[in-house]
Amino acid sequence: MRGTLHTLLLLAVLGGVRTKFSFPLRISPALVSQPQPVSTTTAKDIMGLALAADPSGNINFMTMVNNLEGDSGRGYYLEMMIGTPPQTVNILVDTGSSNFAVAGAPNPDISTYYESFASSTYQSLGTAVTVRYTQGSWTGVLGKDVIGVPKGVNGTFLVNIASILESESFFMPQIKWQGILGLAYSTLAKPSSSVEPFFDSLVEQADIPNVFSMQMCGAGLPTTGSGNNGGSLVMGGMEPTLYSGDIWYTPITEEWYYQVEVLKFEVGGMNLNLDCKEYNTDKAIVDSGTTLLRLPDKVFNAMVEAIVQTSLIQNFNNEFWTGLQLACWEKSEEPWTYFPDLSIYLRDSDNATRSFRLTMKPQLYIQSVMTFRTDMNCYRFGISPSSNALVIGATVMEGFYVIFDRAEKRVGFAVSSCAEVNGIQVSEIAGPFSTADISSNCISSYPFREPVMWIISYALMTFCGIILLVLVVLLLIPQRRHNGPEVVNDESSLVRHRWK
Repeated sequence: MRGTLHTLLLLAVLGGVRTKFSFPLRISPALVSQPQPVSTTTAKDIMGLALAADPSGNINFMTMVNNLEGDSGRGYYLEMMIGTPPQTVNILVDTGSSNFAVAGAPNPDISTYYESFASSTYQSLGTAVTVRYTQGSWTGVLGKDVIGVPKGVNGTFLVNIASILESESFFMPQIKWQGILGLAYSTLAKPSSSVEPFFDSLVEQADIPNVFSMQMCGAGLPTTGSGNNGGSLVMGGMEPTLYSGDIWYTPITEEWYYQVEVLKFEVGGMNLNLDCKEYNTDKAIVDSGTTLLRLPDKVFNAMVEAIVQTSLIQNFNNEFWTGLQLACWEKSEEPWTYFPDLSIYLRDSDNATRSFRLTMKPQLYIQSVMTFRTDMNCYRFGISPSSNALVIGATVMEGFYVIFDRAEKRVGFAVSSCAEVNGIQVSEIAGPFSTADISSNCISSYPFREPVMWIISYALMTFCGIILLVLVVLLLIPQRRHNGPEVVNDESSLVRHRWK
């Protein structure tokens, strides 16, 4: 190991939004109700719907290229227009939740917010809603309003929208977005699955295919939170200019999050040799709203140990791996040659006996972080431990063009056209590979799911309420008997009374 490696202790650790949204390293200044869906006819009548189309009637996906800004540190966001007259807001794109929500009151961490009372098309539903993420939460009220996406499907659409009135660790200093666009399934919507998510409404009202795709262009660029990097959210299909090579698809194993089946991990071409169920503990999901690649604790520890054994650097402090320290090199050096490639194997949707491999070069998971050091470049570890789920977040997604094909219940991956660092492609896809040495099912048979837990919670609350009611009745009965003497007509009735 060269003597130019240094570490910087962070005074603030990873924070974040969402079931996920794990925000980046924050560097110290010293260092650096149940609404019903609106019918298609009604929506078109109200808003004069028109699709962005070429003369043949096909959607023009080029209008959606480069419509995202942001970076992996604080998320990628989309400009939207809400209400009448339109109010411009930036909305975080999150495939790991299902509510569309925007700040509806002033907040010290944001520069603007949506004023529902100023919109003539706003409809209050009067339903309170709270959404909690892995880190951060908000509380608001549900309503409906018209929205438009300047660089999206042309037209305006009537959708469910939550006005955020209070929040905790959701908005962060210097972020450039004011809300969140949950693109997952209605199963995750709060307060119930009857709240139709944004993309479901868009598919119905705009009559577009039930597919969207994402490109996040932050590979190798400094994570600053300034939102200078670009990306694309293509609604209704995919854009060929955003990827190269073949698209490989893996099944969506359950429609709530975009849950997939991870079969195997390799570090430097060597199998981690864990039971594949370890990778799918609770769930394995694809989530644009999570900053890092998050691994269940056992998998994370095995991964770090394998990286240490495979890399040319043996004496990193534990704080680097857990996100508490940055590693810094002199400006003339780059760290990526010291680290191995990492690979994730996913089951092929066309043939369950085959898999394909996503490979991340170190440029994706050893991530540049902007500091005030003028003599060094500093980096963070783009992987973190998780108490339960495996989350394929921005660390991985920045290397790939990801297609969420809801119509065919599958997620597709192709090499992203912007996943290059200094002219070097930092992601690869290969396959097919046999799954003969892997279990036919790597997902736990009956894991607890969030909707199930809600049902259990309500059942327990109901049961406790019944028990409490019975206790109150039992307490009141003896009290009533002592309020006065009981009239007894004969001796036999007196005896019966004494034995009650």
